[in-house]
Amino acid sequence: MQATSRWLLCLSSELSFSLNEKATVLAGIDNEVVRSASQEFEMPSVILLSRYVRIPNARRVPVSRRGVLRRDAQRCGYCAGPANTIDHIMPKSRGGMDTWENLVACCLECNNSKGNRTPAEIGWNLKVLPKMPTGTVWSVRGSERPLPEWSEFLALQARAA
Repeated sequence: MQATSRWLLCLSSELSFSLNEKATVLAGIDNEVVRSASQEFEMPSVILLSRYVRIPNARRVPVSRRGVLRRDAQRCGYCAGPANTIDHIMPKSRGGMDTWENLVACCLECNNSKGNRTPAEIGWNLKVLPKMPTGTVWSVRGSERPLPEWSEFLALQARAA
């Protein structure tokens, strides 16, 4: 089996691919089943697609507060202390957008001190270079908490990389 990249799909997609013979279920979740009006299926955990399926916008990671905090490891972009909020580098009131490049994790003290100004206006330097995160862990839902059933298949992917 050649491991190129893996994608987590919603249950309905997994079952649809399996029923239409576009995928094979390689591993299921023990003692978990999905029932329809007339059939019962093992709950899929790992599927093998018979051909590559392009996922639109797969490389673009949507911006979220949780994602910014995770990207910056919960550290303030200005003082490197513990962060519990996010800050717009260019304030929204001055045209700043909700983008990975304009958002940084921030502690409450720095956020309040900065106010409606840019870091340059108050002589601050960013401790991080804010950018969109990349990698499988950002584009594959649930990959930060892999299930035990996946270990055999993730090992194959690691060897192929």
